[in-house]
Amino acid sequence: MNRESLDRFLPGRRLAMAALGLLAAIVIGIGIYWSIAPAPFNVNEVTTRRLANTDSAQVIGSTSAATLIEIAETLLEKPGGFLSNDIMPPGLYLDNIPNWEFGVLVQVRDFSRAFREDFSRSQSQSTEDADLIIAEPKFNFTNDSWLFPASESQYKEAIAALNSYLLRMVDADQSDAQFYARADNLASWLSNVESRLGSLSQRLSASVLQQRANTDMAGDPSATQSTPARAEVAVKTPWLEIDDVFFEARGATWALLHFLRAAEVDFAQVLDDKNAGASLDQIIRELEASQRSLGFPMVLNGSGFGMFANHSLTMANYVSRANAAIIDLRRLLSQG
Repeated sequence: MNRESLDRFLPGRRLAMAALGLLAAIVIGIGIYWSIAPAPFNVNEVTTRRLANTDSAQVIGSTSAATLIEIAETLLEKPGGFLSNDIMPPGLYLDNIPNWEFGVLVQVRDFSRAFREDFSRSQSQSTEDADLIIAEPKFNFTNDSWLFPASESQYKEAIAALNSYLLRMVDADQSDAQFYARADNLASWLSNVESRLGSLSQRLSASVLQQRANTDMAGDPSATQSTPARAEVAVKTPWLEIDDVFFEARGATWALLHFLRAAEVDFAQVLDDKNAGASLDQIIRELEASQRSLGFPMVLNGSGFGMFANHSLTMANYVSRANAAIIDLRRLLSQG
C-alpha cells in the first residue's frame, strides 16, 4: 500500500474504531442502567391508584391483588423490560437482573397459586375463580421463551385476568369474586414461603464449602428413600453461580416484602385476633434489611471469618431470620 492510499485508509479506520468504541460504551451504559433493580413501592398507594378509575372502594383482598398485579407489571415494564428471554445485547450478556427476575417470578407464581387455591375459595369443595384459573398457569409459563409465544405475552394475559378478578372483587354488585382473609389461608401460603426461604438460605450459605450432616430422614425411624445417601455431604455453590443465587434471593425477598405488606393490610383482623402483628412486622424488617445496597460493585465471596465480606452469607442471615419468624407466625396462626 503506497503512501497516498495509506493516508486515505487511516482516517476511515480511526472513524470506524471510534464508532465501534462509542457503540460499545452505549451498550455497556444501557446494560448498567438495565441492571438497576426497581425500588420498593407503597402497597396502599398502588391499590388506591388502581381503584381510582372505578366507583369502588378498597375491600378485603384488594391490596393483595393490586400488589400482585403491580409486581407482575414491574417485571415487564421496568427499564429494559423482561430480560430473561433476551437474545440481543445488552440483555443477552446480563445475568444479575434475569436472576433477580426469576426470584420475583417464583414468588409471583406462589402467590397467584395461593389466590387460586386458598384466598378466593371459602372451602376445599368450592368452585375456583374463573379469572384465577387463567392467571395461575399463565404465570407458570417458562421464563426464557423469546417467541411463539413470548414469555411476556403469557404474563400479560395473566395480568389481564388478575385485573378482571380485582375489578369484580371490588364491585359491590357482584359476589362471585371473593377474598377470604382467614388464618388457615394465610398459614397455607406462609408454609410455602417457609419452604422457599429455607432453600434459598441453604443455597446462599453454600457459597462457602460446608460439611453438612444428612438430616433427610431425621425424626422418622421408619422413613426410607429411593437410593442410599452418605451420612455427611460436602456442599458448595459453584463459583460462577454465587452471584446468580444472590440476585435470585434479592428478587425473591423484594417480591415477598411487598406481598407481606399487603397481607398486613388484608389480614389485619386475623393478625390482631392472634396477636401476631408484631411477628409479621419482624419478618418485614428482616426482608427490608435484605434489600440494602451493596457496598461493592460485585458480589464478594470471602470466607466466613476472612478479610473480605461474603455478601451471600449476609443475605443468608436475613433470609434465615425471616424464615424463623415465619415459623413462629404460623405457630401463632394455628393456635385457637
